[in-house]
Amino acid sequence: MKILVINAGSSSLKYQVFDMDTGAVIAKGLCDRIGVDGVVTLKRPGKDPYKANVPLGTHDDAIALVLKLLVDPELGVLADISEIGAVGHRFAHGGELKESTILGEKEKAYLASIVGINPLHGPPALKGLDACEKLLPGIPQVGVFDTSFYSRMPASSYVYALPYEYYETYKIRRYGFHGTSHRYVSMKAAEYLQKDLSELKMITCHLGNGSSISAIDGGVCVDTSMGFTPQEGLPMGTRSGTIDPTIVTYLMKQLSLTPDEMDDILNRKSGLLGVSGISPDCREVMIAEKEGNERAHLAMEILYHNIVKIIGAYAAEMDGLDVLVFTAGIGENDAVVRSEICRRLGFLGVEIDDEKNLSTPRGQFCDMSVPGAAVTTLSLPTDEEYMIALDTYRLAQA
Repeated sequence: MKILVINAGSSSLKYQVFDMDTGAVIAKGLCDRIGVDGVVTLKRPGKDPYKANVPLGTHDDAIALVLKLLVDPELGVLADISEIGAVGHRFAHGGELKESTILGEKEKAYLASIVGINPLHGPPALKGLDACEKLLPGIPQVGVFDTSFYSRMPASSYVYALPYEYYETYKIRRYGFHGTSHRYVSMKAAEYLQKDLSELKMITCHLGNGSSISAIDGGVCVDTSMGFTPQEGLPMGTRSGTIDPTIVTYLMKQLSLTPDEMDDILNRKSGLLGVSGISPDCREVMIAEKEGNERAHLAMEILYHNIVKIIGAYAAEMDGLDVLVFTAGIGENDAVVRSEICRRLGFLGVEIDDEKNLSTPRGQFCDMSVPGAAVTTLSLPTDEEYMIALDTYRLAQA
């Protein structure tokens, strides 16, 4: 069966086609600048990439173009569009939906009802779904939700200490994000160790421009650093992460800021960019740090401090730690960051081979643990799209 995976943004649409008989990606690409002018790319194994400027007024136009390219006599990878057995859609926010599901009218109505707590990612994901339903009638459409990985957390981890009616009425709770990535790398780590997830206490660190850490005890996520929104938790590229909430109201009063202006400061002007004054890109901040820039050094120290603090707290919460996993843009690619974090975690039994860590090519799997270390420490490339394809395949077969 061929599975089409769609990840729709406000002005972009990423796509991949998986042959689930082999698990291979047979095509992938991007429709960009939707509603502006339009650019499409297509990559296929062993063939030259294709790129073209094409008018893309709507997400419907983007999906139609993708389907046309996939069956094109020269560029395509499918003999007929009927080879697509199902479509998997990435939803960053599924509210309180507890697992991936085939999307019917009931599920669509619910996802539309929670757009208020997911204004950035919700509308484009629904547009991508609508476009696929129009152009692929009768084909199962599956929703895979980043938040569903956290649906089994204990209430003590997801209920905030606010008046309880705010949870009951407005569903204000910790939802967590990057769940599809955390689920994938925890599964792959267990496979590598040839153990069942139920046997392991694991902490997975999805570190990138947006970052989150999850505690996974016996295969169940029991805590995660992002909260009601992706703003909570670690300082990130441009996000402040967790701060005293009274800072928000204080600054709004002092500077006469509107809610939108305050939101802009917290989400787009803070984090590595805000502290360093240089860039939200960890690589650029680290270059400045090496050149002696004190604010760049402070920005990185704040990042390390918060990562180590959360890992330590989660190890305490689970009463132990067997596996520590690094993934995503920084976690997979920056050996120096991994080294700086791990050297501060010796009290947990984290011991790594620095030479193995530093010599591993960017984006490659690495077991950097020293022989006999109490904690297995891994760098493991994530693959959210494959996880979406796997769920979609399973549900379509059922």
